[in-house]
Amino acid sequence: MMPLAVPDAGVGHDPWWVILIKVLFIFVFLVVLTLFNIWWERRVVARMQHRIGPNVHGPQGLLQSLADGVKLMLKEDLMPKGVDRLVFVLAPAIVAVPAFLTFAVIPFGPTVKIPFTDTYTRLQLTDLPVSVLYVMAVASIGIYGIVLGGWSSNSTYSLLGGLRSSAQMISYEVGMGLALVTVFLFAGSMSTSEIVAAQSHQTVHLFGADIPLPGWYAFLLFPSFVIYVVSMVGETNRAPFDLPEAEGELVAGFLTEYSSIKYAMFFLAEYINMATVSALATTLFLGGWRAPWPISLWDGANSGYWPVLWFMGKLMGFIFFYIWLRGTLPRLRYDQFMKLGWKVLIPVSLVWILLVATVRAVGRETNFSRTTLLVAAAIVLVLAVASMFAPQKPKPEKVTEADRAKDFDAFAGGFPVPPPMAVNTPSRSETAGLSKDGRNG
Repeated sequence: MMPLAVPDAGVGHDPWWVILIKVLFIFVFLVVLTLFNIWWERRVVARMQHRIGPNVHGPQGLLQSLADGVKLMLKEDLMPKGVDRLVFVLAPAIVAVPAFLTFAVIPFGPTVKIPFTDTYTRLQLTDLPVSVLYVMAVASIGIYGIVLGGWSSNSTYSLLGGLRSSAQMISYEVGMGLALVTVFLFAGSMSTSEIVAAQSHQTVHLFGADIPLPGWYAFLLFPSFVIYVVSMVGETNRAPFDLPEAEGELVAGFLTEYSSIKYAMFFLAEYINMATVSALATTLFLGGWRAPWPISLWDGANSGYWPVLWFMGKLMGFIFFYIWLRGTLPRLRYDQFMKLGWKVLIPVSLVWILLVATVRAVGRETNFSRTTLLVAAAIVLVLAVASMFAPQKPKPEKVTEADRAKDFDAFAGGFPVPPPMAVNTPSRSETAGLSKDGRNG
């Protein structure tokens, strides 16, 4: 008889009970991670704002998130009048379910032996030749839940929040996808496990010297890494890009009319999506579960269950980055936000893809080092992007005598506005002293 699993058997050869254990582990891991991230965010932001934060329920307030979740489950589930009941109920599930599915292709570590058994398995539920595309395709399904939730609520604020969210998430998914193209070019694969393996080199050859840095794509493809990080914050609707939930403008955005457990499912999906894009950034740009330098100098750093620790450290680093942004940066205007996505990130991504493809083609045909050419291209791109943000001297507006002679109509826009400073408009007291024929009374 064939053994159930052998070392380095890869994925797709596990027995049913191993698959079941992995599925349960991913589900429990994401739920517990969400509860911890909510507590951690509240504690960190409180420290930034010189407050205490949750500290009553459990040690250091660790059970506060669980108490809030139980409270939301026990609250009355309200159903506003005039809503589309079927869509209104399904929308939270459409958002939450894909959030769990995306972690199916994320590698947590290498092949290990399951304790108390003779079975070996890889610390990954499954892998696909197009795993990264699978993650982006499944994650994009959550957009439908947000849009349908805002549309079915029969509320203007919810509808505006849903429309904002659809435009925002689609826009930044384009930039995120383009940022990953260069990773595919370098790794030669879209499989998450193979991309991690492609970053296993611990030295970078630059200008004839060996620099002791990990071969992470965050260094080799730095512009792609920056574009991805900005896009992942915008794609998950987090501050300073939380326009669909702008409380000062839209009450609570697309979930204004939701309550109880359906309200909680939206936030569960948001925090799981934060973990998903952070895990994807760790896998594609930070070497995945492989140990960082100098820990990688230890022979056993990338074997056994130690890689899970390195993976979690990188993942929580991105989560802290999310929290830090929320505690420091104000919300952008919507037009600034969309301009950043369509006029900066996407054009820069296209130019960077062209440069990377050119560098790889030149390096294949000549004796030049690909890394040297790539670093030179990155420097050129960074300088070009920096020039876009350089302040320009405003041109003085020329006001002609014809413009000064025009009568100012304070009610031209439908409501009274003060006159511009350049126009010499008589005051109310002066106009009151004039007669109908223009002479003093």
